[in-house]
Amino acid sequence: MTATADRPTTTGTASGAGPAPAGPPRPASLTDTFLRGLVERVPGSGGATWSLTEVYTGETLVELPQSTPADIERAFAAARSAQQEWAAWPLRKRLKVFKKAHALLVEHAHTTADLIQAESGKNRRMAIEETCDPVMVISHYLKRAPRLLAPVKRGGPVPLVSTSTEIRQPKGVVGIIAPWNFPFATGLSDAIPALMAGNAVVLKPDNKTALSPLYGISLLEKAGLPKGLFQVVCGEGPDVGPPLIDRANYVMFTGSTATGRVIGERAGRNLIGCCLELGGKNPMIVLDDVDVDEWVNGALFGVFGNTGQICMHIERIYLPESRYDELKARFVAAAEGLRLAAAYDFGPDLGSLVSVDHMQRVHGHVQDALAKGARLVTGGNPRPDIGPAFFEPTILEGVTKDMAAGCTETFGPVVALHRYRTVDEAVALANDTDYGLNASVWGADLDRATKVAARIQAGNVNVNDSLATAYASKGTPSGGVKQSGVGARHGDQGLLKYTDVQNLAVLKKQVMGARPGQDYDEYVKGMLTGLKMMRRTRIR
Repeated sequence: MTATADRPTTTGTASGAGPAPAGPPRPASLTDTFLRGLVERVPGSGGATWSLTEVYTGETLVELPQSTPADIERAFAAARSAQQEWAAWPLRKRLKVFKKAHALLVEHAHTTADLIQAESGKNRRMAIEETCDPVMVISHYLKRAPRLLAPVKRGGPVPLVSTSTEIRQPKGVVGIIAPWNFPFATGLSDAIPALMAGNAVVLKPDNKTALSPLYGISLLEKAGLPKGLFQVVCGEGPDVGPPLIDRANYVMFTGSTATGRVIGERAGRNLIGCCLELGGKNPMIVLDDVDVDEWVNGALFGVFGNTGQICMHIERIYLPESRYDELKARFVAAAEGLRLAAAYDFGPDLGSLVSVDHMQRVHGHVQDALAKGARLVTGGNPRPDIGPAFFEPTILEGVTKDMAAGCTETFGPVVALHRYRTVDEAVALANDTDYGLNASVWGADLDRATKVAARIQAGNVNVNDSLATAYASKGTPSGGVKQSGVGARHGDQGLLKYTDVQNLAVLKKQVMGARPGQDYDEYVKGMLTGLKMMRRTRIR
């Protein structure tokens, strides 16, 4: 299959040999002065830099400073200093900053999208949608934070003369390690509740995608966030990760399961908490009463949205045998109609993969599957005629668990189709994985589909949607089970995880124990009688 492109195909190879495409004109907002100004906040005392490139062309956008261990230590020191004052601000004053930030993030959404596209290669629709995520998070927690962070007074062990108050204290400095697939969303959205709770943040974005979060932080500071409170350090994970984790009071990480294990182990040794959103091999079960028109559109986004580079995207589709050929034909035809292009407008349906290295990894999964007996339905090829890291929407059949594409996360525009005879078989196949991040069930009978969804072992399950409904529901926690993570973002725990609980107990009168001269048997008898009365009267 050759997906539709915006310009003629030219000779090329997976590594980018042959005539290189000219690429789209760079947006006027991305001037050299603007880009250099963004990276100036990144400490790099050792002088090392990393060439941050425009994915569509491979051309260098800016040299990104690389932070040394000493730079990271200074960043944490500055963050801790700023955090002391910030935590002392009344919550109302802190939230006022985010009310202003909400307006600024919306106002500058297109500039942010320019940066996201340039550094990640995604299409314009996904870039704009990514800019919406921090805004949605702000909206949610502006409403919930006052209640969640307010002290809660309760009764103590002895009615009337004792109380216990739950007080939420900020942890201190939160370390956030953000991925390259949604750099702006994860870089800001995970930081916002931490900041609202009174913490400082030290962010390590991926080198490839540091520009959009840096711009977002500048907008937060324009809204009134104290300078120094939100620090950014850059470098390769093995260099920056350990010193960041060793100095943080809590760590938020989004990325691969393998890296998550390393981060979790180090956080455990330091006796600090962590939240890990990790990989997935996300299934979709299509029931035999599905509305095919609605399903095709939803499945296209679930599989190929962000060129398949979404932690929650669908990599396995289970189709009922009774409708397999019909559903397969409709889905394949729709996939073959998708337009691939390098463009800063809303024309293309798909953009690029994030890098040539990642494109080659995705291609390797496809080649491995074909070599082991899988069948290529459509796609399967790099598209260097469009850009260095483009890859066609790809559909496979006959994928098994002895193939890389059958057991590990491919994280690209690749999906495997499978047949099933019974719903019990489909559920068993969907659950036959070490992962449990997201799943999808489609059917016309909502009650039936919901019951099937409840049987799937995943932290997020969408009915008649692929992923967006679950992730965009900011009031409900979103996380993974099994090897897909620990903890969750969103919901009340998405903010409360960045706090420690202080139990402030007050005893108004010394009644905890026998009175002077009182026989202890008499005291115990009275205590036990009191416990019975508390149970009967529901006094706590």
